[in-house]
Amino acid sequence: MILYVVYYEGKYGCIQDSLVGNLRAPFIRVNNAHMRKESILSHLEGDLMHVKLFIPGPVETMPQVLAKMASPMIGHRSKACAELQKRISEKLQQVFHTKNVIVLSTSSGSGLMESAIRCCTAKKAAVFSVGSFGERWHKMAVANGKEADIFRVPLGQATQAADVDAALSTGDYDLVTITHNETSTGVMNPIAEIAAVIKKYPDIVFCADTVSSMGGVYIPVDELGIDICITSSQKCLGLPPGLSIASVSEKVYQRARTVKNRGLYFDLVSLYEKARDKYQYPSTPSISHYFALDYQLEQILAEGLANRYARHLEMAEFTREWARRYFAVFPDERYLSQTLTTVTNTRGASIAELNTELGKRGLAISNGYGELKEKTFRIAHMADCRLDEVKEVTAAITDILGL
Repeated sequence: MILYVVYYEGKYGCIQDSLVGNLRAPFIRVNNAHMRKESILSHLEGDLMHVKLFIPGPVETMPQVLAKMASPMIGHRSKACAELQKRISEKLQQVFHTKNVIVLSTSSGSGLMESAIRCCTAKKAAVFSVGSFGERWHKMAVANGKEADIFRVPLGQATQAADVDAALSTGDYDLVTITHNETSTGVMNPIAEIAAVIKKYPDIVFCADTVSSMGGVYIPVDELGIDICITSSQKCLGLPPGLSIASVSEKVYQRARTVKNRGLYFDLVSLYEKARDKYQYPSTPSISHYFALDYQLEQILAEGLANRYARHLEMAEFTREWARRYFAVFPDERYLSQTLTTVTNTRGASIAELNTELGKRGLAISNGYGELKEKTFRIAHMADCRLDEVKEVTAAITDILGL
């Protein structure tokens, strides 16, 4: 018998392994099944206070997904591992709405972002920034010795297709980066409009950061003409952090082959060829993440992508209405994220103190990011989060602040 310690509604308990599959609560496996339950709990009480996360990653992860990460290891060069990566890739192609090669990387999303701008910029990159994570892509370019110009907009505003057109029409650039969903400001860029403009320049490599939107928002990669579309495991896909994912076009591969000094670990040519030819990873991947991702993708597809998108939108609309009632929504209303809401702190409340009080109730939101700290706060509603949970955290904020 295997015991699991469960934290649920402010209390701890022990259950047998046969019941874990029915849980929507955090748990820890106890390998020594002969320990008395009271002894287990006495060691953990006070040390395992689970706080439900409403932050823009990492997100709450279903117990069944966490359990899959405890699967026994297989050889990373084995047939079983190649078959596992093949299954994952085929499911991800459905989520990305693409026929392009799927590349997996044992890293955060930043790993493949850096890979893209380093390996595919032959002349100069045009980096369009709507917040901190657009800035990061420019820093990556500079750190890797790549020529890059950054095009900024005021915080809370979106990149406009006309501005992208104006930049690319100069002929100075051979790569463009777009942040689809900016978690620092809560802006979701009008990617369809931007993509229509980029299609006018067929030699441009189109890179999209969909780290906090893929799996929660409809992003038809092939229809939009995105050459490299990057996401991470710990956002809308609902896994622990540690895995970056990208769909990579043939154009990206051909461009990267012409670029020198691509590095080693994040060499996009090597990553692409191993995935395309053998469904493998050039080095040793996080196989535990593979097991979890394989399982979670089954759940995502079983829910139905359209249903999943609709659920994310429903949570977003509820949170926005709550924010408008008690505070204000920070971004331009035309470009609101569907996976998190950035709220203007119009009441001058201490967000740090608010989060401390929320923590006592087993909840957590995010303070504003960077220069927006204390001026805004962020409530994420992504992955396997449900409307009733969003109502729980907003009700708690309303109660704590006496709104």
